[in-house]
Amino acid sequence: MKSILITGANIVNEGKITPMDVLIQDGLIYNVGNDLSEFEADIKIDGTGKHIFPGIIDDQVHFREPGLTHKADIYTESRSAVAGGITSYMEMPNTVPQSTTLELLEEKYKIASEKSLANYSFYFGATNDNIEEILKVDPAKVCGIKVFQGSSTGNMLVDNQESLEKIFAECKLLIATHSENDNIIKENLEKYKSEFGEDIPASYHPKIRSEEACYDASKKVVDLARKYGTKLHVLHISTGKEVELFDETLPLEEKRITAEACIHHLWFSDKDYEEKGNFIKWNPAVKTAEDRDRILQGVIKGNIDVIATDHAPHTVEEKKEKYLKAPSGGPLAQHSLVAMLDLYHDGKIRLDQIAEKMCHNVAILFEIEQRGYIRPGYYADLVIVDLNDSWTVSNQNILSKCGWSPFEGHTFKSKVTHTIVSGHLAYENGEFNEDKKGERLTFSRKNIG
Repeated sequence: MKSILITGANIVNEGKITPMDVLIQDGLIYNVGNDLSEFEADIKIDGTGKHIFPGIIDDQVHFREPGLTHKADIYTESRSAVAGGITSYMEMPNTVPQSTTLELLEEKYKIASEKSLANYSFYFGATNDNIEEILKVDPAKVCGIKVFQGSSTGNMLVDNQESLEKIFAECKLLIATHSENDNIIKENLEKYKSEFGEDIPASYHPKIRSEEACYDASKKVVDLARKYGTKLHVLHISTGKEVELFDETLPLEEKRITAEACIHHLWFSDKDYEEKGNFIKWNPAVKTAEDRDRILQGVIKGNIDVIATDHAPHTVEEKKEKYLKAPSGGPLAQHSLVAMLDLYHDGKIRLDQIAEKMCHNVAILFEIEQRGYIRPGYYADLVIVDLNDSWTVSNQNILSKCGWSPFEGHTFKSKVTHTIVSGHLAYENGEFNEDKKGERLTFSRKNIG
């Protein structure tokens, strides 16, 4: 593997921004220090005026393979992720077939080993009746168990209380939940069907998948986790009220219950449905500007521990259907880091906080081995950004297979210039080097059981 020397950049790492050089050898960070120019390297990158972050670790994506590859696949979406500075991702089980047995899960790992340009892990999917299979999962090799409390794309709803209790009581892995109360959603949906028939406006999505539906389900799993001492991670918090469920005082290493915020819930509000309609239809729904602001404050204060994407592509044709038929989800991986850097430019978050929530904390929470930091001996997962190189999103530069983005037409103030995955320069100024694939993530799991 080629050695790489990056000189003159500002390293954003562990709460500090420091001008230093980085030397990479044999896939690992060999040295971080001042004036390493005397070292020989196969590739030299002048980082003057740029910033280096640890590679972004996205703990929630839907890459649609196997079975839904007309929307996306592991190759195309990992490629778009790498272009956005994501070096590792954790992908969801609601594919076709669903990853609810060890055999099916390992088939996805095999596909990723052949196709993925980024490092990868896959969640194992919980159902009402696969607890015995869940207990066979090796905690060192799988990121976690996914529990859907609300029905969404590829319905995997766990709605049997006895099954849910058994999973929380017996599972020794991290449990990640999609928390929405399906009964409340169904009641709301029938209410608006009686008012609008089949022509419900997209703007009613946050009224159907309401604050009450989200808070009720999140509180339910938080209470279950406290009852059984479960390691719980509640995904895509979409309401300000839910933020209050999570502790802001404990260090992350001591938390058993954690939460995630997603880019769309930090960026959009219900006012955007008028312009974007189903193209910002996600589950849980984008809600009010107040919810958006309270979620960001939860990120800053520490109630919410990580920032992710919930990258979930659908085709343009699917999204153009009427509200009731249009699926929920959208592509975000390519634009997640630059979106957060726009919030930095707006004075809403610091660079070191972005590194903490998108890199360090994901590694801590999932106990990922040797990733998430810029440290000698760690895997060389790095992203270099130019904070002052603006560019506009268009269908000419969108890399997700679906070919659209909710950010289309927006001009970002920052640009990803280089992405290094496990020591391999995978992306440089718009060009990819696909000679080396990503690696399977491994986990130390000292803090799970």
